Amino acid sequence: MSEYAIEMLHITKRFPGIIANDDVTIQLRKGEIHALLGENGAGKSTLMSVLFGLYQAEEGVIKKDGKEVKITDPNVANDLGIGMVHQHFKLVQCFSVLDNIILGVETTKNGFLQKDEARKKVMALSDKYGLSVDPDALIEDITVGMQQRTEILKMLYRDNEVLIFDEPTAVLTPQEIDELMIIMKSLAAEGKSILFISHKLNEIMTVADRCSVLRRGKYIGTVDIKGTTQEELSRMMVGRDVQLVAEKAEAQPGEVILEVNNMTVASKAHHNNAVKNVSFKVRAGEIVCIAGIDGNGQTELVYGLTGLEPLASGSIKLCGKEISKDTIRQRSDKMSHIPEDRHKHGLVLDYSLEYNMVLQRYWQPEFVSGLGFLKRGPIRQYAERLIEEFDVRSGQGPITIARSMSGGNQQKAIIARELDKDPKLLVAVQPTRGLDVGAIENIHSQIIAHRDKGNAVLLVSLELEEVMNVSDRILVMYEGEIVGEVDPKKTTTEELGLYMAGAKREKVTA
Repeated sequence: MSEYAIEMLHITKRFPGIIANDDVTIQLRKGEIHALLGENGAGKSTLMSVLFGLYQAEEGVIKKDGKEVKITDPNVANDLGIGMVHQHFKLVQCFSVLDNIILGVETTKNGFLQKDEARKKVMALSDKYGLSVDPDALIEDITVGMQQRTEILKMLYRDNEVLIFDEPTAVLTPQEIDELMIIMKSLAAEGKSILFISHKLNEIMTVADRCSVLRRGKYIGTVDIKGTTQEELSRMMVGRDVQLVAEKAEAQPGEVILEVNNMTVASKAHHNNAVKNVSFKVRAGEIVCIAGIDGNGQTELVYGLTGLEPLASGSIKLCGKEISKDTIRQRSDKMSHIPEDRHKHGLVLDYSLEYNMVLQRYWQPEFVSGLGFLKRGPIRQYAERLIEEFDVRSGQGPITIARSMSGGNQQKAIIARELDKDPKLLVAVQPTRGLDVGAIENIHSQIIAHRDKGNAVLLVSLELEEVMNVSDRILVMYEGEIVGEVDPKKTTTEELGLYMAGAKREKVTA
């Protein structure tokens, strides 16, 4: 009997203009957590998509329990006991959480769905693994973090033996990440074998047994976690030393750029308000971070600021001018927005990269003629400049279809577009979600440079490390209210956690 649950031997997968996996070999032992590490676009998700049957490799062999298998589609993978939580969720937006979890493995009687037993099993799994969900909520109405839990429950519901987690913690809070680490360890202890894609070195050091590294589609090596360090892993991943802590000078706050007064935003998912009478200011030359556990109103706060949701009450001033009644386009002319959900609000996935780069500016004379025709030459030159400056990797450069790019490179494209507008206010929501350490280092330095030019940054992040590292001031949201303002230099993650959990609060003056 083979000691390996899965063997992927000499896998090669090509796309137009790029070899995504170049003769890659990965071996997953039974009952182990095996991390897969690499830069954005290194080929990690592609390799796992080959294992899950979403892609077919041109060369190479896959073995399950020592026997060669042909995985022609995800149904075959599921039949073999292989499940996958995708980086970009595969959920039906207009279905409920429960319907998504049981989709494809429904129990029926006389042609009617039998949901009672399914509901009991889902809630039992939810309780066992601490993955709290509302089974009747529609996917389109819940947070990204809740969607992540739905994906994990969908995999656990099918009793898979081999579990693929593709960037599972990218949208989770620190507390949820800790819980997921415990869940993964308990699943491995139960005999399940886990492939874990992550850019977060501290998570890999915490939970993995071994780690394989890919760089630009090639296999670099596999190391035992007990015998390595974060610095060594980052060197293997990007081929150079990486600054793991952002370096920045003391903030020099100036005039008020953003002033929010008594903002209230209704909740789509519930009858109560998601944002309740919130007031705060962001000044030129500072980075203010909104921290909090996912689902406490941060998303709706940003929607209210950017015009994606109307205000129930309150006002927003940008550079002293009221913008509460402005359209989304009018606001996007005055501020930049890196959205939480890059697929829903950040990109048109079936457009080329170059057209996505000018989504916020295509109507400007630089890119459109007086007759209303797009100037393709200037658009391509503009896209090529941003691709070069922000190291956006894609198989066919500016003509690459956005959907075909890795999640991290999609994120880099959005950041390039929004930062290049050079706005007085940058609203950055989870800006480094799904990025590798090298890209995170670069994006943090870009955000800090934007601040140092005298602009204001409103950062919304679930990453405690990012919150503590990049912010000049931290505002904590809990149940739709700002319950605390803290100085990252004078607080601890423990104190921040108390505010985030609602165990501590103070009156905050704008």
